[in-house]
Amino acid sequence: MRPLVLLHGFTGGPTGWDDVARLLGPGRHLVRPVLMGHGPAPWPSAVSFDDEVDRLAEVVRTSLGPGAHLVGYSLGGRMALGMLVRHPGLVARATLIGASPGLSDPDARAIRRREDEARARSLEVEGLAPFVDSWERLPLFDSQSSVPDARRRAHRAQRLAHDPAGLARSLRVCGLGAMPDLSAALARIEVPVTFVAGAQDPKFRALARSMASSTPHSTHREIPGSGHDVVLERPGPLASLLEELDA
Repeated sequence: MRPLVLLHGFTGGPTGWDDVARLLGPGRHLVRPVLMGHGPAPWPSAVSFDDEVDRLAEVVRTSLGPGAHLVGYSLGGRMALGMLVRHPGLVARATLIGASPGLSDPDARAIRRREDEARARSLEVEGLAPFVDSWERLPLFDSQSSVPDARRRAHRAQRLAHDPAGLARSLRVCGLGAMPDLSAALARIEVPVTFVAGAQDPKFRALARSMASSTPHSTHREIPGSGHDVVLERPGPLASLLEELDA
């Protein structure tokens, strides 16, 4: 079985993959990097999206060498896509969950940069708990009401363990508004890619289909009973999919 590199989402962390990891076959080598701005300071010195992509690529290169299966959720999925584009040959295959290729419309990107900056300032001025309250009320996460209470509490505790200054920095450096548009680069990806979305996540289902249609050697899969955060909501089917892809 290939080693797995698991990249978490915004406000998440390596332990967010614990439920998936427990359901994988025994003996699987897992590497779970901490993304910039998450966890305790000091954070990596990246000043751009590409800087952070390159740092993560070096983590993979020094930890595993070629042949790994790169898996990323949401922010981690966008980082994984950046690695596929900027570092061809680094991994053997990839699975991108709830990912985006970036915004092709300059006006939309400018609007998103302003939104990310407003969120960053909210973190700095109001603190972490009000931000997390607001973040968890986003319609994107409505489907999480069906997640067992214990798992939801653990997920919230993970969010509340971060430093607000770190999350603010993540938004400014790695947010969707700071991400380059990688749509045209999808055609250059040479390794197999599986684009995954929850069946109850219409926006990212459409993005998964669109990216798969533009990427050679790729397919898209939908996870029934899940919204955006497939890692949290449906760890069993996700683990089964990862095992299937590496069989």
